[in-house]
Amino acid sequence: MSNVSIYLNFMGNAEEAFNYYKKVFKSDFSAPILRMKDIPTQPGMPQLSDAELNKVMHVALPILGGTEIMATDLLESMGHQLIVGNNITISLNPDTKQEADRLYNELAMDGTKNVPPHDEFWGYWGTCKDQFGTQWMFNVSIPTYKK
Repeated sequence: MSNVSIYLNFMGNAEEAFNYYKKVFKSDFSAPILRMKDIPTQPGMPQLSDAELNKVMHVALPILGGTEIMATDLLESMGHQLIVGNNITISLNPDTKQEADRLYNELAMDGTKNVPPHDEFWGYWGTCKDQFGTQWMFNVSIPTYKK
């Protein structure tokens, strides 16, 4: 079933922030924290330091009314920089690749086509910034993945 979540970027303190949010919302992570060291090596990916390998690749926490917040740590070695405007993304989780493509094409029109939706090891994923500066993420996860 499709849903919407809010994706947050941190500069190395995602785990600290989410442990705090966990207490505030009296909730628990949707799944164990995925760390950078847990992901398959991608072509062209730079070698990560031991400290970076322990940073958060993905964490998710249900908060109120079915809303979930998610996060990652940005990595300076990969050229990431946290600035106001890239620290929050609305994550759309449609049921099909076709719906992800439709949403991407409409939201990216007159905006910035950052990463068109494509296959990744966890599912079908992409991002864009719309003409108003809002960051959007599209993710069709593997369990509901439809080609």
